[in-house]
Amino acid sequence: MLPAFSTCCDELIERWKNSVGPDGSFEMDVWPEMQNLTRDVISRVAFGSSYQEGRLIFQLQDEQAERIVKALPTTVLPFSWYLPTENNKKMKQIAREVRTLVMSIIAKREKAIQNGETTKDDLLDLLLESNMREKEQKGDSDSIQGMTTDEVIEECKTFYFTGQETTSVLLTWTLIVLSMHPEWQEKARDEVLQHFGGKKPNFDSLSRLKIVTMIIYEVLRLYPPAVMLTRCTYKIIQLGNLTIPPGVLLRLPILFIHHDPEIWGPDATEFKPTRFAEGISTATNNGQLAFFPFGWGPRICIGQNYALLEAKMALSMILQHFKFELSENYQHAPYTIITLHPEYGAPVKFQTL
Repeated sequence: MLPAFSTCCDELIERWKNSVGPDGSFEMDVWPEMQNLTRDVISRVAFGSSYQEGRLIFQLQDEQAERIVKALPTTVLPFSWYLPTENNKKMKQIAREVRTLVMSIIAKREKAIQNGETTKDDLLDLLLESNMREKEQKGDSDSIQGMTTDEVIEECKTFYFTGQETTSVLLTWTLIVLSMHPEWQEKARDEVLQHFGGKKPNFDSLSRLKIVTMIIYEVLRLYPPAVMLTRCTYKIIQLGNLTIPPGVLLRLPILFIHHDPEIWGPDATEFKPTRFAEGISTATNNGQLAFFPFGWGPRICIGQNYALLEAKMALSMILQHFKFELSENYQHAPYTIITLHPEYGAPVKFQTL
């Protein structure tokens, strides 16, 4: 994955350098910039295409996400998604359009696989090749062991969305927080320059960035991309003294737990990366397990390492080339549209080094 990360970050840095004014500075909203970066990365890593090819899919999914949030007040009703409202009709139309676009990508890739033209170096190739092999071994194209076309489409849609959304949110809040805390920005830059100088970051050194890792963890604690986890019981579950029957919806409020003074101490709302100096296990009071921005257990996010590696690469390369501070136009207003967004964008001033 690292070459794709590096290529996309190179393009970002070059684009930003072209925005530099005569005084060596420029200002931009980093929220859409981080979205474009992570979309380009997931397209290359997972689907072998540039962001431009998948741009319409992302635009449609963004609109669908906004409409889902708009419909949330009525979703307490189990049948609410089936009501013939204009919003529901539009969401169904968007779903059909996304399905058609992804199906087109899949069809082209399946044909290429059959013709022996692929290199199996991205997620879609591996997924389709594995699925086709499974069906051939079973001798039945409709075998229950293989994935249906609809299932492959849903997998692709999931990776398209989650592969870019959470990382773009993380990077945006990291730039905002480091703009608010220039002393930590300098510490992170010194560490990056010590490990890489002006060279491109490599995997081994990225894994040894202690200060950058502490900063990223603390940003994930204060501004977790997903503010809540939802699970549904499928059998009787025993949680402590609670016996929960099947079919119960459980919601775990990550945002509240990450800010709880009883867990994190009286400075729970403050930016304090040093709480992660000895890792995650000792960051809380009494070693409580209360840090799970990517979930936990058997259903922990499969893209956790991907997201952290991408974030370290992007942040390291930005720190190598620019110092930054918040614009006077910045308004601090985190709000949720599925993930935790900056409501009024993230205008930041950059100065070349």
